[in-house]
Amino acid sequence: MKLPFELDLSGKVIVVTGAGGVLCSMFAKALSLTGAKIALLDLNEEAAKAFADEITKEGGIAKAYGCNVLEKESIEKAHSEILKDFGSCDILINGAGGNNPKATCDDEYFEKDDLGKVKTFFDLDKSGVEFVFNLNFLGTLLPTQVFAQDMLDKDDASIINISSMNAYTPLTKIPAYSGAKAAISNFTQWLAVHFSKTNIRCNAIAPGFFVTKQNEKLLFNEDGTPTPRTNKILNATPMGRFGEAEELLGALLFLISKKASGFVNGVVIPVDGGFSAYSGV
Repeated sequence: MKLPFELDLSGKVIVVTGAGGVLCSMFAKALSLTGAKIALLDLNEEAAKAFADEITKEGGIAKAYGCNVLEKESIEKAHSEILKDFGSCDILINGAGGNNPKATCDDEYFEKDDLGKVKTFFDLDKSGVEFVFNLNFLGTLLPTQVFAQDMLDKDDASIINISSMNAYTPLTKIPAYSGAKAAISNFTQWLAVHFSKTNIRCNAIAPGFFVTKQNEKLLFNEDGTPTPRTNKILNATPMGRFGEAEELLGALLFLISKKASGFVNGVVIPVDGGFSAYSGV
């Protein structure tokens, strides 16, 4: 992997939640090239450990920690271990999140004839909606409560949240996820203001459409052919393709770098191939 531009973060401690997933593991690997110490947090500790091992084999400094971002005690336990292993946190990337089938409709547009035939809005599972909202919103708020305390007395500290294009325009079928990501964008702005008298900046990245384990089945059939939803996405993306994970790195490094973005605070940067700019005509 090669970074889009050089950034020296030697001695910094970077905490990445959701680091067992496709995008956040890539963030962790890339940031390890800056000389920083990387703490990879995930509910699936084995997945995070596999990526941490890859980083250390390449000469980086990394360690995995099992962590449930919905349980403050679990976050505090990881925090305590990170303090012993690496020191206090300088940069927090809140990457834990995702959707759940229980919070997803089968129909894009409601029709009365669908009742009893497919899962409509009226059939959404309350526990599923709660899980999705909690995972994305509380799963960002709670780690921030724990790790931002490390940052209060530092000259340069940064929180990066992961929003989504759903936050700008909700996608059909996934109301809970869309609402949760809208909350993340709002919370990012709130944090930026709240911490503005300290040296903590808070910004977010809003990825467009990237293929991950969580959405792969929605985007491709078992034989690898694109689903109708994929065709709709690509037709609404002027660049006509899905993003590559590495294409998020420029925005990530820009927001972390005080030299590049020291006066940037409370913004949400779309990385979406023009999706948010396209009206459909």
